[in-house]
Amino acid sequence: MMVMRIDPYREFDRMFQSLVQRDTRSTMPVDAYRVNDSYVVQFDLPGINPEGLEVTVERNVLTVRARREVEHNDQEQMVVVERFSGTLERSIYLGSDLDAQGVVADYVDGVLTVTIPVHEAAKPRRIAVNHQPAKTAIAS
Repeated sequence: MMVMRIDPYREFDRMFQSLVQRDTRSTMPVDAYRVNDSYVVQFDLPGINPEGLEVTVERNVLTVRARREVEHNDQEQMVVVERFSGTLERSIYLGSDLDAQGVVADYVDGVLTVTIPVHEAAKPRRIAVNHQPAKTAIAS
């Protein structure tokens, strides 16, 4: 016979922590930074098959969709299930200064890296200053 100890405070604490803390199982953590004339956005997507990734840009909105299937057979009796299974989606608005046509995405070691170049017209440029010699009066 199996004896289970029930601790109602432990279950209450678990529920409270799930409300207070961010649930990282169903989110897509992201870092974003600028390198020279591009912005780089990195998404943590461990365990995602590359065929389950979809990156789209529509009307200056970058959307990343990732699908992960965790399968268990009928003989497995699950005790703890914390690994995410299903579809994740995250959208990021791209400013008008960014070149949505030049977006490049790479997926290595569970990290999706999306590089978004800045439009040529939005890059800082140096303006030439015209200079004309001063006019001098003719002495008589």
